[in-house]
Amino acid sequence: MGILARITNAAKSTKNSNESSLPTGGHGIDKNRVLSPTDPEVINPVNAGTWETVRTAPVNHAPRYFNKAEADALKRVAAQKRDEARQARRAYKSLKKLEESDAQVHTAHRSYIKGVADNELTKKRADASTARHLHTLRPEYARLGFGLDKAEDKAGQRIEELKAKIKGLR
Repeated sequence: MGILARITNAAKSTKNSNESSLPTGGHGIDKNRVLSPTDPEVINPVNAGTWETVRTAPVNHAPRYFNKAEADALKRVAAQKRDEARQARRAYKSLKKLEESDAQVHTAHRSYIKGVADNELTKKRADASTARHLHTLRPEYARLGFGLDKAEDKAGQRIEELKAKIKGLR
């Protein structure tokens, strides 16, 4: 659902899952969800990743001679790997920048969410204050209601007296 659809439907949909526990200080904050990784493969203390490395040529444990063809082939591979290493450094630098950008967006979004939560509390404080104020008005409204009932009773009584008087005159 798009943001405009959510904004226009905000009044129509309410989530009742945690509302009943809010007045008693309850919460729906699950630390396992809060601290769950953003991706199953992300590096963290629980998932240290692999310890693999790059090895183009096997380790030579014993000294040996190389012929011209082997030396020329190794020289070509070394030049190719030097260029690939330069491209890998560029790619990893870009990947790191992507992670940094993602983290900035993530942080900005969480800041927005905190603002939403803070403002929701401000709104609920205003609602509770209004409800308390309305409760303070109830006795006055009751007094006005009783006064109207009394006036209605008096008017009815007077009408009945007038009716009786008119019937008595006939």
